[in-house]
Amino acid sequence: MKRTILTLTLAALTLTSCGSKKKIAELEAKNKEIQDMLNSATLKLNTCLAEKDQMASRIQDLKSRETDLINTRDQITTLSSQGAQNLEKTLESLKEKDLKINRLQDALTRKDSVTLALVSSIKRAVGVNDPDIEVNVEKGVVYISIADKLLFKSGRYEVTDRAKEILGKVAAIVKDKPDFECMVEGHTDNVPINNPVLQDNWDLSVKRATSIVRILQQDYGIDPKRLVAAGRGEYVPLEANTTAEGRARNRRTRILVLPKIDQFYDMIEKEMKGQSK
Repeated sequence: MKRTILTLTLAALTLTSCGSKKKIAELEAKNKEIQDMLNSATLKLNTCLAEKDQMASRIQDLKSRETDLINTRDQITTLSSQGAQNLEKTLESLKEKDLKINRLQDALTRKDSVTLALVSSIKRAVGVNDPDIEVNVEKGVVYISIADKLLFKSGRYEVTDRAKEILGKVAAIVKDKPDFECMVEGHTDNVPINNPVLQDNWDLSVKRATSIVRILQQDYGIDPKRLVAAGRGEYVPLEANTTAEGRARNRRTRILVLPKIDQFYDMIEKEMKGQSK
């Protein structure tokens, strides 16, 4: 009986020992599996943490760029606003200048129209068909060029009767244009002159001019304030003084009929003021 009990006891112990080893093996396998999963999870976690840091840095960089872009946009907006204002001011200034230029051109056009009309009336009055009398426009100024032989004797400055007739026609035109001045220019050739009265061609050209001015004032009633006497001597020739014909062309008197400069600029100033209203 005792032997039977011992045998059963040993058998039970043997069975119990085999079951424990199997359980331990299963647990160790399960532990390894769990450890592998933990290692994998740890690796993924570290990867995610690294990506998180990168994303945080990226977000910070984007925020910084966004701030820079906002600042740049604000600066551009400010500059664009200022540029638009400056451009508008510039355009307004250009428009004003264009208006002023147009007004000035209109004034000059009217002046040219008056000048051309004056040329026509003078030509009709003095008889432009005479080859010794020229009526023309030079730099916007009407001038009448009268040959020396129609006005004076050689080397003299007393006006001939024929000259007074011509000057009477010129005076009528000048009197009809009260806003114009009349300048008389004497011109000579280069042949020297020297006598008790005349020292040189300067003297001769000036005295011829003053002789004509006196006739316009005294005989025809031209306001002396509108008259100018000038002598150019031999220094503005039309042709070379090497021939008799050339010297004859150079001996002349020019009568310039021109608008008063101060009144002309007053007219322009009035035009400018008118366009600014």
